Amino acid sequence: MRRPLAFLGSWWPWRCWAYLGSGAVLGYVVLLVLAALVGLGVLLSVVGIGLVLLVAAVAGGVPLGELERRRLRWVDPAPVADPHTSLGGAGAPAWLRTRLRERATWRELGYAALLGPLFGAAGFGVITLLAGSAILVATPVIVWAIAPDSVMLVPGRAVAGPVEGLAGTAVGLVGLVVAAYAGALLAGAQVRVARSLLGPRGEDGRVLELTRSRVRLVDAFEAERRRIERDLHDGAQQQLVALSMTLGLAEMELRGVPGTASAAALVSRGRGEAKLALEQLRDLVRGIHPQVLTDHGLAAAVAEVALRHPVPVTVDLPVPRLPEPVETTAYFTVTEALANAAKHSGASHVGVAGRVEDGRLTLTITDDGRGGADPGAGAGLAGLADRVAMLQGRLMVSSPEGGPTELRVEVPCSA
Repeated sequence: MRRPLAFLGSWWPWRCWAYLGSGAVLGYVVLLVLAALVGLGVLLSVVGIGLVLLVAAVAGGVPLGELERRRLRWVDPAPVADPHTSLGGAGAPAWLRTRLRERATWRELGYAALLGPLFGAAGFGVITLLAGSAILVATPVIVWAIAPDSVMLVPGRAVAGPVEGLAGTAVGLVGLVVAAYAGALLAGAQVRVARSLLGPRGEDGRVLELTRSRVRLVDAFEAERRRIERDLHDGAQQQLVALSMTLGLAEMELRGVPGTASAAALVSRGRGEAKLALEQLRDLVRGIHPQVLTDHGLAAAVAEVALRHPVPVTVDLPVPRLPEPVETTAYFTVTEALANAAKHSGASHVGVAGRVEDGRLTLTITDDGRGGADPGAGAGLAGLADRVAMLQGRLMVSSPEGGPTELRVEVPCSA
């Protein structure tokens, strides 16, 4: 507002009018719906259905808040953050329980109650002033168009002609200026109220802190994994290699000494056990984090697992390199799903497919086994769901009796 003339010549008055006009229509619609839900809810609460209507009235403020946060961009370039907890993958009952406990939901309901009676009425007043001023500006044209019929700007006094109608034009121009500044002031007031009621507050800061804690947990887990992998590779694995070589040398020495055949056989057996332990340790290290995943990415790592799997596996993963936490989570999800298919499903074929669309990695693991997988029956699928949830993703399982079983994972690539 430091340059009032520049403001009048910009698009901002039009944006304010569009914001207020659409808000007036939306506000009255919301007011009618809210009044109907609350009124019927109170009347029918004795038969139970009224409680459902009252809950719907409260929950309806959530999508309205999302719509209003988007509409604010018409008059305020700075976006308003979503104050709600992310619930990716949650069902409708869990979503509703969480939303009803959040203070942000009740603030959005309060905003819905104010939108029609307060901002809707004020916006309607500004739009009415705008429409009336626009008609006054066009007075000379109207007088000329409807002649010889008369036009009266003042009751009882007709406008003689287009030239006399210029007085109405002058009044209309003043009205347009007033409508422009009134619209800007009203839009600014609504923006302040909307930011206060629809944006995050101090008590909602715990959501941000929980997100940061989750990120720190993922980083700490990854750091600990790397430490264990390094210790196994540089410590126990090298000691087993040295032990195997020492036993080999001892076996060679004993074979040259008469009467030590049984001792040489025991040393040879010990050497075989050391080699087996070394192979198992290498498999363990590879399972903790395969080197091919680090070097070549998710597609190559899954393809390598598929080659060693006892059930034929088809892999379709045309995905680029992704952030390391995303690739690690996706890899272990696939390996766990393949292990479950081999142990429990009786499948003759497994398919692994994945795509990256709209900044999200979507994985689908499908087998033609007997089905009946229950996420609540064991810790395997529940653990995968927890791991995916740490990256704000979700895991869905479809496994009817008789098959097929489909496991679907969605993870944001910005995790």
